[in-house]
Amino acid sequence: MATHKSAEKRSKQNEKRRVGNISIKSRVKTYIKSVLTAVEARDKEGALNALQKAVPVIAKAGAKGVYHHKTASRYISRLTRKVNVQFAAEA
Repeated sequence: MATHKSAEKRSKQNEKRRVGNISIKSRVKTYIKSVLTAVEARDKEGALNALQKAVPVIAKAGAKGVYHHKTASRYISRLTRKVNVQFAAEA
């Protein structure tokens, strides 16, 4: 357990960040899942709308440092590719 005042403060800050990061990660996973379910259901409009909503949320999580920026980019890239591949054959 922290004994110095600065260490106690750092511990409190870390706990606040941990809880906030869990919330952000959960939100990102929810948006990713919505895109994937729309793709699996072959719902073109739903998948495109879900992707449009998911990309800024994932990018923001990367910008805040919840995810590494390259991890966030990878998530966005893979989701976009899945949507494009799924509906490119139908177009």
